[in-house]
Amino acid sequence: MKFSAFGERFTRSTGALQLMDDLGAALDSEEPVLMLGGGNPARIPQVEQFFREELESVVADDRELGRLAFNYSPSGGDRRFRRELASMFKNRFGWPITADNIALTSGSQNAFFMLFNLFGGQMADGSRRQILLPLAPEYIGYNDVGIGEKLFTANRPRIELLDDNLFKYFVDLDNLEVGPEIGALCVSRPTNPTGNVLTDEEIDALSDLARRNDVPLIVDNAYGAPFPNIIDRKVTTAWNENTVLCLSLSKLGIPAVRTGIVVASEEIVAGISAMNATLHLAVSSVGPVWLHRAVRSGRLIDISNSVIRPYYRDSAERALGWVREYFQGVDYHVHRPEGAFFLWLWFPDLPISSNELYERLKQKGVLVVSGHHFFPGLDEEWQHKLECIRISHAQKPDIVREGIAVIAQEVREAYGL
Repeated sequence: MKFSAFGERFTRSTGALQLMDDLGAALDSEEPVLMLGGGNPARIPQVEQFFREELESVVADDRELGRLAFNYSPSGGDRRFRRELASMFKNRFGWPITADNIALTSGSQNAFFMLFNLFGGQMADGSRRQILLPLAPEYIGYNDVGIGEKLFTANRPRIELLDDNLFKYFVDLDNLEVGPEIGALCVSRPTNPTGNVLTDEEIDALSDLARRNDVPLIVDNAYGAPFPNIIDRKVTTAWNENTVLCLSLSKLGIPAVRTGIVVASEEIVAGISAMNATLHLAVSSVGPVWLHRAVRSGRLIDISNSVIRPYYRDSAERALGWVREYFQGVDYHVHRPEGAFFLWLWFPDLPISSNELYERLKQKGVLVVSGHHFFPGLDEEWQHKLECIRISHAQKPDIVREGIAVIAQEVREAYGL
């Protein structure tokens, strides 16, 4: 039996596949595993009670239960939910949008597969285009979604060292070029894996650069405002006809529901809807029906601001404190946590690769993610790519603390300390 070229490409080993397999194996393991590697959100009791109340109101209503599970949605996703979202964005941000500017997808990973292949790869005129990542490191899930090879190109960041072993990445705008081979720009904000939040000035500059070159700026807003609002910087959530803003219900705490949200021009939304019909027939209505009342009432925004955001801010501060405690005497840097729920650790001149460190930690029962997976499109040799790891602080505090202690010990051994 032989697979096609498509089959060979999408069944090969990838960073995302390794990550999800590790998580599955950890859940099945009889031995305790400290899961600091995944992107699963924390289980926050107040948030889960909120979800429970919203779901109970749906299943108690026969008509709503029908919309939830017994009928197909339109190809663009549940239209009522899209209207509620459009109204929320218009009222809160003043965006001139309607339901026709919003498409739902089977999770944001699925949205990026469609968007990246819509604007990159083999073009109708025979040319090839790439997706430009203005700042790498970037999200591991982008890496292998191209139908063809070499879908991405990326720029190194400008690195600024800060006090207290912190540092921050900035877009190197002086060395960023958009040629005719570029089909779209894409950034995440906050950034997975680093917790970096691009400044309003960086976003404005990138938006202007994309508009001048007649390509879209895709902004991955899975952790950003207005929900789940896991962001610790005062920034503007902006949108225009040239921007494709992607959101998700996953990081609110319901990743299994798989609901992605794309806010874009009507032309792009129509394209995503057509692709939905071909690839999925219809997207799930579970998330949209479950949370449509919470969007309309404002409860979704309220719980994001009053519970989810403070929870992760406190979690990041605790984890950073433990890093400083256990890594004393080690040459390390942490990207300043500004959003999401990860710490990005950098070990300059690490004697082993980050992947070897990942393997050693895995043997010790601690799962992290090697940093080399987070540089899609940046093919040049750069030692920094092999010196970083991503850890999640979304697990219970005792798990995070114990995991950081094990990581610190393994890093000390690698340095010979």
